[in-house]
Amino acid sequence: MIQRYTLPRMGAIWTEKSKFKKWLDVEISVCDVQAELGLVPNKAVKEIKEKADFNIDRILEIEKEVKHDVIAFLTNVGEYVGESSRYIHLGMTSSDLLDTANALLMREAGKILLEDLQQLRQVLKTKAIEHKDTTCIGRSHGIHAEPTTFGLKMALWYDEVNRHIQRLKSAIETISCGKISGAVGTFAHLDPIIEEKVCKKLNLKPAPVSTQIIQRDRYAQYLTTLALIGSSLEKFATEIRNLQRTEILEAEEYFSKGQKGSSAMPHKRNPVTCEQISGQSRILRANALAAMENVALWHERDISHSSVERIIIPDSTILLDYMLNKFTGIITNLLVYPENMIKNLNKTNGLIFSQSVLLALTRKGMSREIAYRLVQKCAMETWETGTEFKRLLMNEMEIKNILPAQEIEELFDLKVQLRNVNKIFERVGID
Repeated sequence: MIQRYTLPRMGAIWTEKSKFKKWLDVEISVCDVQAELGLVPNKAVKEIKEKADFNIDRILEIEKEVKHDVIAFLTNVGEYVGESSRYIHLGMTSSDLLDTANALLMREAGKILLEDLQQLRQVLKTKAIEHKDTTCIGRSHGIHAEPTTFGLKMALWYDEVNRHIQRLKSAIETISCGKISGAVGTFAHLDPIIEEKVCKKLNLKPAPVSTQIIQRDRYAQYLTTLALIGSSLEKFATEIRNLQRTEILEAEEYFSKGQKGSSAMPHKRNPVTCEQISGQSRILRANALAAMENVALWHERDISHSSVERIIIPDSTILLDYMLNKFTGIITNLLVYPENMIKNLNKTNGLIFSQSVLLALTRKGMSREIAYRLVQKCAMETWETGTEFKRLLMNEMEIKNILPAQEIEELFDLKVQLRNVNKIFERVGID
């Protein structure tokens, strides 16, 4: 799935070429700083910059023998540079290189995801404004509750995406952290000033304290944020899937010309992309759990996290990029059926106004217990017989003695029910 659906920009980040390029950037930055501080010859660093390169096939060939990817990389770079290569990786450990480069890669991927979220937020805003006054029934426990609008559903999602944008910004900041502090983080062979200057060159923050690695709570925050975003996409997709059910059909994924819904049943129009998103979110959550498992390592570091991260970081960023782009397309092309919304809203013959009647009776002086009993009695008769709820209320002696027919009629006004929609939109920040 990942290879088949990878979007070009995100996929390019996680290629071997991109990874080794970032490794080379880190190594050259360290050489640069050491030259600035007079620790290595400027001439050597100039030569390194001019000649440093790598060949992926050659790195893989060396790795087969040495069984160590960083050594294979450094050996291959050394083949290009020559004698001055002895100044490359000077005083560093593998994780100085790997974790600092990982920060660059994850930050780059995170920025693409931020753009995706901002794009989704915009289409949700457009859809919310379009359907601000499109009345539909709100449901709790899957049962008709009280009227709402389809635009409010979109505004709710818009607000949720806003929170994810802030979460992702925070996660990107958390992982934008480098370390050049040596085998156990003590700067035994390099002064802390080198780390500070290298990180500044790379626009990263230096880890205030580290072991051999950047601590993996940072990675866990990043991947958990991606999982949270995926969970919201699943929530949104599940709502559309339910609204597309034949018995409801208030909204529907766009069904393109020539599309097929079933190999057996030509009539089918299935919410297939929403179903895919619901399933894919499970992968993001599983990967986030793996990231949390990576937090606890032996002493100053073991390598149990490394193999996991080679899978979960590229896969999660690539997958979420795909999901966000797909769901943005779903919302952009969503088919909305206001007529069906009104038809469904009226299915319960006015029961959705029961709370309005209950509150009107209590405001007139009736105890809540008695008012609830009377209103529920009429409501249950409507459920069982299909008789219009309003008519039963008007015929109930104890109710009509307190509420005249005209007042009961006014309690069934949708405009009154939805009079605060504009205020909610203002609070959400949708103009």
